[in-house]
Amino acid sequence: MSQYIPNTEKQQKEMLSQIGLDSVEDLFKDIPNEVRLKRDLKLQKALSEMEIMNHMSNMASKNFNIDEYICFLGAGAYDHYIPSIIAHITSRQEFYTSYTPYQPEISQGTLQAVFEYQSMICELTGMDIANASMYDGATALAEAASMVCQATKRNEVLIARTVHPESREVVNTYARFKGYKIAEYGYIDGKIDIADLEAKVTESTAAVIIQTPNFFGIIENLSEIAELVHNKKALMIVSCDPISLAILKSPGELGADIVVGEGQSLGNPISFGGPYLGFFAANKGLMRKMPGRIVGETIDKDGKRGFVLTIQAREQHIRRDKATSNICSNQALNALAATVYLTTLGKQGLKEVATLCTQKSHYAYKQIIDTGLFTPVFSAPFFKEFVVAYNGDINKLNKRLMDYKIIGGYDIGRDYPELANNWLVAVTEKRTKEQIDDMVGKLVALC
Repeated sequence: MSQYIPNTEKQQKEMLSQIGLDSVEDLFKDIPNEVRLKRDLKLQKALSEMEIMNHMSNMASKNFNIDEYICFLGAGAYDHYIPSIIAHITSRQEFYTSYTPYQPEISQGTLQAVFEYQSMICELTGMDIANASMYDGATALAEAASMVCQATKRNEVLIARTVHPESREVVNTYARFKGYKIAEYGYIDGKIDIADLEAKVTESTAAVIIQTPNFFGIIENLSEIAELVHNKKALMIVSCDPISLAILKSPGELGADIVVGEGQSLGNPISFGGPYLGFFAANKGLMRKMPGRIVGETIDKDGKRGFVLTIQAREQHIRRDKATSNICSNQALNALAATVYLTTLGKQGLKEVATLCTQKSHYAYKQIIDTGLFTPVFSAPFFKEFVVAYNGDINKLNKRLMDYKIIGGYDIGRDYPELANNWLVAVTEKRTKEQIDDMVGKLVALC
């Protein structure tokens, strides 16, 4: 025990005496003797600190990582540059150790950080109110679908096939257990098929879900879709890339009722899939139906600025059958990273990141097409990802690129059989012209 816990025997005895116990063994006396392990664990001989560090480093080196490899893989998680100040702030103990503010009045620092995060999300999305604590973009989207069914008293949601496949799976899982229907509508040239949507939206439709830029990286025409949706008195849910909002009109301006998305690209590392954060914003008419946590600004009895959790019943944590959502965890540290990222870059910096993504991805697209080894798939405008067709095996191509420390694009045929051997390539502001040219040169050599 003393090898892992930095407490002396005297300190251990003092702690045990405070709870009326004589030994550490007494802590486990309620565990029946017949289920206890009667032998030592079969572990290898203990290593020194230096040995274990070398051992772990050797194990870690077997993984591909974006510090040593050039990454052109996106499909929902993106290799954006993360300013060093973010780790400096998020590793401070007052943020790193704080969790869910169950006694919010004494958690002013945490609440203020969440309030600033919400304010920035509202400004980015063009919506009235935002929350915190969605696990990721997929659960934020599923919570939005669930919320609109409650708010409209309708039981059907239409979702575009151009929405991220994993997000669609999560939405379907929610619907299966909550009793509402999910129907998909198709695409033409990588964009929503308006005629198909118009044929499927009915008086029973609670909401229509769109992603822009969509899974193919293409920018959708939201205003045209919003008019069609609202004519049926349904709501429009938009899932979007927050980086793109620096150069595109906000979904709120274009008629969205709810805006959600994945916040990983805002200063959070890829981290093999998490933890991430889902942002969730809506118009004020839906305020009391929103899941998650909402922090409000107020004035205390002395006239000083303060922050409180608001519009959230205790049922969120206790009577879960009556809760607006069953998400009760907290993603405040990830939200803080997003807040520091947005603050550090500012409006102009975020616009530069978005512009660089667009310029570099279009440069990469042209260079890849010009090789003659790949052909265009869609002609619609894209943001930082694009799809190209390859006359060969995408998986083999990606494996061969790995030999050159290049992480290739996503095999989109895994999710769209009609797009077999199509490559979804992501290019962020981190990719240099030299890296793009090197990747294109390797493609020519390999193919």
